[in-house]
Amino acid sequence: MAAGGASYRIGWDDTCIMPGPLYHNAPFTISANALANGAHVVLLPKFDPEETLKAVDRHKATWLYLVPTMMSRIWKLPDAVKARYDVSRLHTVWHMAAPCPPWLKEAWIRWIGPEAIMELYAGTEAQAVTILSGTEWLAHRGSVGKVSIGEMAAFSEAGDRLSPGEIGEVYMRRPDGAPPSYQYRGASARTLPDGWESLGDIGSFDADGYLYLADRRTDMILVGGSNVYPAEIEAALDEHACVHSSAIIGLPDDEMGATIHAIVHPKGDVTEAELREHLRSRLVPYKQPRSYEFVTDHVRDDAGKVRRTQLRDERVARMKAETV
Repeated sequence: MAAGGASYRIGWDDTCIMPGPLYHNAPFTISANALANGAHVVLLPKFDPEETLKAVDRHKATWLYLVPTMMSRIWKLPDAVKARYDVSRLHTVWHMAAPCPPWLKEAWIRWIGPEAIMELYAGTEAQAVTILSGTEWLAHRGSVGKVSIGEMAAFSEAGDRLSPGEIGEVYMRRPDGAPPSYQYRGASARTLPDGWESLGDIGSFDADGYLYLADRRTDMILVGGSNVYPAEIEAALDEHACVHSSAIIGLPDDEMGATIHAIVHPKGDVTEAELREHLRSRLVPYKQPRSYEFVTDHVRDDAGKVRRTQLRDERVARMKAETV
């Protein structure tokens, strides 16, 4: 992560609202940096969309941390509810921790302003960091930014560095002379020679050095020989006004290798048929979910993370039990 309050655009006279859980890296380190920089930090006991806006208004906040799941739930509040609270003092809204759907990013840019919306991409391992303003995003739609700390590059499966526009696995390297920033226990890093390390993300760089992420290598679903990235389908599903959040997993299939299964946490009443119609114009046929499941709990945790492997394992076990 970037170090120091100035890196997060936090000054001594700022009031920061932190709705994220402090047991996750970004909320803890950013809050500590803000306090060390002399800022006023308001910690919310648990994220709630309206309570977050209420805190921004009540404390005349100038700075806010969110993850895309929080952004979505705030944005889907009725317009009349959002209008009750003054967010005009916000000069910075940081988001990170998960992919942000383009429709949601654009909505927040229109609402808060392009210079206020900031995005950071990195890992807890902190080898390298990209940063992106909303103004840059409008010129490089879908990007997560340019490298500001360390190095990043896309490599092929054979370990060859790829040219701009070519999709591969994103590897990171610490700045020259920087000491190791982490140590795995019970696991080893995925590495290439010369100090390159991977978090497992797939993406590409454009000619200007902006990074575009597809998804995690381990999350990719192979459907009849075609690569399907869950994040793209989740972004399309979450755009529906009656969807709180969603998770896409691949279930084993003898014919296709895997089929796409959508786990949806709805907001209000929505049917499978309505969601299929919603996705019809947004996704090509082979990316359409074959099956849907509606759940009553959030599919992402308070930090915006989805436990995809756990969700898949639970459903595969259920499928096996039903065939016995």
